[in-house]
Amino acid sequence: MLTALAAALLGGAQTADACTNLIATKGATTDGSNMVTYAADSHSLYGELYRQPAADHPKGAMRKVIEWDTGKHLGDIPEVPHTYSTVGNMNEHQLVIAESTWGGREELADTTGQSIIDYGSLMYIALQRAKTAREAIDVMTGLVDKYGYASSGESFSIADKNEVWVMEMIGKGAEKGAVWIAVRIPDGAISGHANQPRIRKVNLKDKENVRYSKDLISFARKKGYFNGKDEDFSFADTYEVFDHGTLRGCDARVWSYFRRFSKDADKYYAWCNGESADPMPLYIFPDRKVSLAEMQERMRDHFEDTPFDMHNDIGAGPNHVPYRWRPMDYEVDGKKYMHERAIATQQTGWSFVSQSRDFLPDEVGGVLWFGTDDTDFTVYMPMYCSLTEIPREIAHGNGDMNTFSIDSNFWMNNWVANQAYHRYDLMIPDIRRVQGALEKEMQSTRPEREAAYVAMLKENPAGFREAVNAECAGFAKKATDSYRDLAQFLLVRFMDGNMKKVDENHKFIYSADGMPIYPEFPGYNKEYYEQIVKSTGGHFLDKGSDIAPRRK
Repeated sequence: MLTALAAALLGGAQTADACTNLIATKGATTDGSNMVTYAADSHSLYGELYRQPAADHPKGAMRKVIEWDTGKHLGDIPEVPHTYSTVGNMNEHQLVIAESTWGGREELADTTGQSIIDYGSLMYIALQRAKTAREAIDVMTGLVDKYGYASSGESFSIADKNEVWVMEMIGKGAEKGAVWIAVRIPDGAISGHANQPRIRKVNLKDKENVRYSKDLISFARKKGYFNGKDEDFSFADTYEVFDHGTLRGCDARVWSYFRRFSKDADKYYAWCNGESADPMPLYIFPDRKVSLAEMQERMRDHFEDTPFDMHNDIGAGPNHVPYRWRPMDYEVDGKKYMHERAIATQQTGWSFVSQSRDFLPDEVGGVLWFGTDDTDFTVYMPMYCSLTEIPREIAHGNGDMNTFSIDSNFWMNNWVANQAYHRYDLMIPDIRRVQGALEKEMQSTRPEREAAYVAMLKENPAGFREAVNAECAGFAKKATDSYRDLAQFLLVRFMDGNMKKVDENHKFIYSADGMPIYPEFPGYNKEYYEQIVKSTGGHFLDKGSDIAPRRK
């Protein structure tokens, strides 16, 4: 039986292979929750939230395996007797799985023609079959052993209410299955990965915190990738080939996260910029604890206040736009260059910041702060793992990548973002005002509301589910309606290159006679004018009175 996700994928390819995961363990967070972030970045991925209800399956029932990137039906596998409910990338037991793709050695892509388990199926099947992170690792590795691995190199963030693991996996070319390694992130640490493998030398004898495939090293030896001592083995350096572009485009995103919480993390700049062979570690222990709001803020990162800051070079234009259109690579005078690749990027379909909390019942403790489109502009809305109805504004079937919907959260966010991409520094204050107010309201009401949910869950489970559905629906509607209003406000205020004046309540100002006040003309910044003169010389020079008088 096709899941809602699989059914959606049948409509066309939705490659999500350029993603970012940030991790904070419960000992490193201000509220004691395990947190994982995920940005599903793809130029063809629509922003919507999927739900799969729990189900009992008769003996002999089969499950279709649909490839996440292409919508292709890869094959069928037997169902298990019972599958758990899922909301997005979280299940009813607060288990969360996210990913980022890194490709790896090209010759290790599956050539058997028989493999049917891709990375997307690994995540969603495991969410339906596992209660904990350790169980999820067992499910995922068991699936590829039995049915083959149909994807390239992949990193997974796997978190439950007690632990967070990072697992990295790559295929074996002409051989069935995959080689993999999983490392538990110590409590109190933060971690992350962004399209680059990050597990290097670890204590392979630490069975409690390190797990790996039985042929992890022997396969590498057989292929000629590694010939050192077992204790010196590095998964990342064995199964991926690094260069300056991948370090700066991938590891730099994690570094930008690390440096916000550790004064010592700046030393890893040299690694990210290809100037050092000393790699950035898989995890660090921060100087202070991380809040939910800060995790959301980090998903909006453009390398602010670093040498990679995207607001300041000529590519940002006169309005300091921290975005660069694809392709990222370009050539000038025979030399190759590249744009920065930040966490916040225009092609994100959807993203989330998850919370898994061992001090609350699963129905209340597990929440995805879910948002659509570019993380810089999205509003993160709390969607509990106990949801039984997905709000219309973020549900499947309300528009798609080629079909505009006025009631779609994704399309309203795009309406706002695509105006700001051209006049960023002028529009972002108005956007932050609306976005911040919405998120502050949602976050500030959680403690009281969740306490009420816990009590309601004990006394009236049916009423609890109705209340959760209604509140989440209200959040999605308010966020979508607010951005529809914001998009129209931005259009009116900044039309024709002008900037209309507003009062302290952000209302347009009229004269005593009821006429609109004359707008301001922001023009361009000093650097932009200097570039014009530099590139055109005296072409636009005002010669003033020096010019000879015209003949009549």
